[in-house]
Amino acid sequence: MTRLHHKAAAALLILALSTSGCARNRALPGQLAPSRVTTIGVNSYLWRAAVDTVSFAPLIQADANTGVIITDWYANPKAPNERVKLTVSILDQDLRADGLRVSAARQVLGNGGWVDAPVSAATVQKLEDIILTRARDLRRTTVRG
Repeated sequence: MTRLHHKAAAALLILALSTSGCARNRALPGQLAPSRVTTIGVNSYLWRAAVDTVSFAPLIQADANTGVIITDWYANPKAPNERVKLTVSILDQDLRADGLRVSAARQVLGNGGWVDAPVSAATVQKLEDIILTRARDLRRTTVRG
């Protein structure tokens, strides 16, 4: 085979592969976006929802490949004697409730310094629920958009 024939064969092969891929994608259901999005290391809907949800606090770390978001200490101006620090871990590439873990640390100002204080489990659960709801909304709007 000549060099021209090799180029023509390669072009035909690429054309055949690309058109067969398009036909296969037409069979996907059109009502919901896929729950697994893998352009980053973790589910992109959970990632975006988590970043949106904790964006009220300054971020120390936000790594989309590992799925870890860590905020710096944040004190609400209405409660300056209390501050929180959040860690969000996205554990899966699928949009699943068990693919998300939120942990929080809380401190209160006392005796001239910050002292560790308990965090309500309901608070952490509420944050997880907010992130999951936002992720599901993002997934739904992806289809409509």
